[in-house]
Amino acid sequence: MHISEVPMRLDRFLSGQTALSRRELTELIRGGSVTVNDAVIRRPETAVSPERDRITLQGRAVQYSEFHHFLLHKPAGVITASRDPKQKTVLDLLGSADRLPKLAPAGRLDLDTEGLLLITDDGTRAHKMISPKHHTAKYYLAQLAEPYDTEYEALFRSGILLREGGSEEPCLPAECMQIGERLAVLELHEGKYHQVRRMFAAAGNHVTHLLRFQVGALCLPPDLPAGGYINILNKDADKAFQNSSISDAAAFCARHYSSYWIKDLK
Repeated sequence: MHISEVPMRLDRFLSGQTALSRRELTELIRGGSVTVNDAVIRRPETAVSPERDRITLQGRAVQYSEFHHFLLHKPAGVITASRDPKQKTVLDLLGSADRLPKLAPAGRLDLDTEGLLLITDDGTRAHKMISPKHHTAKYYLAQLAEPYDTEYEALFRSGILLREGGSEEPCLPAECMQIGERLAVLELHEGKYHQVRRMFAAAGNHVTHLLRFQVGALCLPPDLPAGGYINILNKDADKAFQNSSISDAAAFCARHYSSYWIKDLK
């Protein structure tokens, strides 16, 4: 029998699905903030079946999940880390009830880069997403200081050289497409330090803004503002490992993000 089919105390179930303490949950339950099948429940010891019962906490549905995944629209200026004594981290953007103890970002985005970041407590999925041997495709929208040059496409596809330590090392082949005079979409299968910015710098241009809008087939929702996040299911998180293409990603980006920095282009 699956654990979600086993009856358990209401407060225990909520404790496993939120970052709230038992004491906090007891107060919320007794205060009428929890419903089970549309009925307000005020007894923490009430037995519930997570598989069958509809449970809400402060109006928000709470579903059983062995793992928890949050799709965050990381804003620029926030570091990709679980904790930092001096700077705001991506985990600080989560609400207090969602800050589960084992959550961590799957991969990283540079300080000045914004966009899609998966935060999860599933170490296996996180490792698969960032492991070089899985070559997970990541898609970026870059705003350039100078007009796009079609020569970038062959240059990046051949593996542009970047300085690593005391020598120059080739990047893995990358795809590039133009969607505006100074807008480019890139498909990368690795994550070197400041890679997109360094690639364009090596090609003689400069990236002024950078947004990661897609990983595999997992897309950043166009209506999710910077700093916002949503809870996603296992099947949604697994879209990060599904195939996409530079043409499909560029079409999605052109529809939803081609005017993302319009205020900066004027």
